[in-house]
Amino acid sequence: MTISKPIPTNIITGFLGAGKTTAILSLLARKPADEKWAILINEFGNVGVDGAMLDQQGAIVKEVPGGCMCCVAGLPMSVGINALLAQNPDRLLLEPTGLGHPKEIINKLTSDSYAKYIDLKATITLVDPRQFSDSLYTDNQNFQDQIALADVLVANKIDACSDYDLLMFEQYANECEPAKQTLAQVKQGQLDLSLLEVPRIQRQAAHSHHHDHSSDDAAPLPGLELAPGETFVRRENHGQGYHSCGWFFATDLVFDFSQLFTLFTNLNAQRVKAVVNTERGCFAFNVVNQVVSVNELTLEGFESRIEVIDKDTLPWDELEEILCSLAKKA
Repeated sequence: MTISKPIPTNIITGFLGAGKTTAILSLLARKPADEKWAILINEFGNVGVDGAMLDQQGAIVKEVPGGCMCCVAGLPMSVGINALLAQNPDRLLLEPTGLGHPKEIINKLTSDSYAKYIDLKATITLVDPRQFSDSLYTDNQNFQDQIALADVLVANKIDACSDYDLLMFEQYANECEPAKQTLAQVKQGQLDLSLLEVPRIQRQAAHSHHHDHSSDDAAPLPGLELAPGETFVRRENHGQGYHSCGWFFATDLVFDFSQLFTLFTNLNAQRVKAVVNTERGCFAFNVVNQVVSVNELTLEGFESRIEVIDKDTLPWDELEEILCSLAKKA
């Protein structure tokens, strides 16, 4: 690789539903027009929903699907980073899965092999302050360590939080050692661009980095394709006490927007992400604990992708039947 100077790089992390992708979309919308940004995305599932949402924003996007970025295998992460660096971007962002641990990613980016190519800035961790009242999050070691390794700790979704939620965030943040470089409170992931320039300092995680992921044997994205005559494929993954199931639908299938919105509202899963062709156009659906947000996209000729994540194995076959019933030939 020939790079004139090390590329400013940030890790944008946070647990499931914290709003990482929304935050990156917000940053991309306000980046300097003359800059070229690159993004390496890691998803717990195998159908590339986040990559699809970010790909239309003018950034160079690579994906490492199917589990924690460094646990899937070190090689895919290195290949993805190297491919992005070869484009000589002005900035590199890494978005690990919400179930991932940033420790090994930091170690990789600060290793001798990347010393000439990467200038690692602040690790930015987003949290939903409401999570501090739920032991599902506070007892989770990855949740704890994502916060411990943050240089910048951001309370996101504050418009949906109570005063008590924000007090819990401030109390937790102020007890962190060493102290955070910066604390912030934002709505809808509206991170200030200046946060990307906050310097990184050495921090320690309280827990060792070890967990298993298991996915099916089919090739993950990129390269996920439908065979002739197939209308969809399904991919499952599990690890860290969570289960995911994703569907990848043919471009000529159109979903009923209203019925899909109703399904997502009533689906009792911790996390649902989707980029879907509907009779109204292409939309991104983002669902956290049955609260649905929707954004219109400008994608055309695109395969719909739907990913569901929960602590329990859900009735995937039944859900698949419902999804198929909502999809019609265009």
